[in-house]
Amino acid sequence: MLLYRVAPIIILSLGLGACAVGPNYRPPAKAALGVPDAYSTPAAEGAVPDLQRWWTNFNDPQLDALVDLALKQNLDIAQAVSRVRQARESLLQSRAALFPTVNANASYSRNINIRGRTFGQITNAGIVNENYALSGDVSYTADIFGGVRRGVEASRGSYAASGYNLAQVQATIASEVVRNYVLLRAAQSSVAIARGSLAIQQDNLEIAGFRVQAGLVSSLDAEQARAQRAQTAANVPTLEQQFEQASNRIGVLTGQAPGALKGQLVTAAPIPKGPDAVPVGLPADIIRLRPDVRAAERTLAAATAQIGVAKAQLLPQLTLAGSINTNASSINALTDIITGRVFGQLAQTIFDAGRGRSVVRARRAQAEEAFAAYKAAVLGALEDVENALTALATAQARQRELAVAAEASDNAATLARSQYRAGLTDITTLNNTEAALLSAQSGLVNARSDAAQALVQLYLALGGGWNAEAAPPTAEPLRQGDGQPAPPLTQ
Repeated sequence: MLLYRVAPIIILSLGLGACAVGPNYRPPAKAALGVPDAYSTPAAEGAVPDLQRWWTNFNDPQLDALVDLALKQNLDIAQAVSRVRQARESLLQSRAALFPTVNANASYSRNINIRGRTFGQITNAGIVNENYALSGDVSYTADIFGGVRRGVEASRGSYAASGYNLAQVQATIASEVVRNYVLLRAAQSSVAIARGSLAIQQDNLEIAGFRVQAGLVSSLDAEQARAQRAQTAANVPTLEQQFEQASNRIGVLTGQAPGALKGQLVTAAPIPKGPDAVPVGLPADIIRLRPDVRAAERTLAAATAQIGVAKAQLLPQLTLAGSINTNASSINALTDIITGRVFGQLAQTIFDAGRGRSVVRARRAQAEEAFAAYKAAVLGALEDVENALTALATAQARQRELAVAAEASDNAATLARSQYRAGLTDITTLNNTEAALLSAQSGLVNARSDAAQALVQLYLALGGGWNAEAAPPTAEPLRQGDGQPAPPLTQ
């Protein structure tokens, strides 16, 4: 009979719950985000290739192993995984509000009425009364205006955003490993060039000494040669410091002590070289390819849903509750008499000095902020691509010219050494040609390093380092089911 009476209330609440207050989220159009039809910087045409493991394009097995190790052991990634798990639990907590809350209680009591005592002991004349009781209650707040569902929608957006943020952290860590590996190899190459130049300058210093002893030149030649050698030698510790710093950084990026990988990296190897060009597709592709952009879009979706949560708080709240109770003097008799009740309560805030409406306005402002952040993320991503294209083109142009300069300087230095030994030129000309050679060779190394780093920058700008097409598994599956694409966790 009680259920019959409350059934109309339940049906009414479910019917009203079919709608949800607040705006329904729609992703902003490309035009609203200011996305152009094409990049302004010249670039290779074609669709963006699969860049999930872009670092393998450098064809360096040691580099591949270091990146894989960092993706497994990096502590920034571990923190991002924990944030995803927190967001997942927040989603589950939000979904729990869609279901009733059920409580159960059981009790037992025993009362002894004593009629007499013998030497402080209870006699057999006592009367024992036992009581067994069971009770249960259920409470459910009907989601009439969709406030709870908007909360779930907001939590779902935050959960997805945390997954995309994890993907961005992974992509960033991979790029940092490659970038520092390039710096390390460049430092090794520069040290080798400096030491090779030192050997030649030491030989020039000895020749100058012989010529001074022979009275062919003054001691000025020897002093100039000694000064130049010292200046070159002074650069070596700085270059070795660059190696140490890059090695330490790679160690930390792989979740180890700074010097853990130094022994593996001390053997010199060439600066890794990737492809000369990478197709960048259309600017609109960035919205799909960049995990940080997709995280910003999901954050906007969550902020939009929060408007509905705040609006629902202004409207009536219907709470349905019920309980059953039974008690008896024995367990076998517990089901003899069962009592219960069902009731509904409709509550509405009449006056709160404008607080509720202020919360709605605040949520709208947060959504506007989230939209601005999303648009800024899109435009920033486009800027990253443009800057990376420019940096790559500049480094490649410098590399071509410096290769010519290094070849010419090597020829000039060889001629100057021969002429100085034959007494056909002076020490100043020899020193100038040696300095020009060292500068050209060092510049060429730097240009190669810059080209590799610009390529790393371009890969990261294009959203490389994760699979933008698939929905990788989450850290742990949702226990209650969600029906939404899983955020991109690759751990």
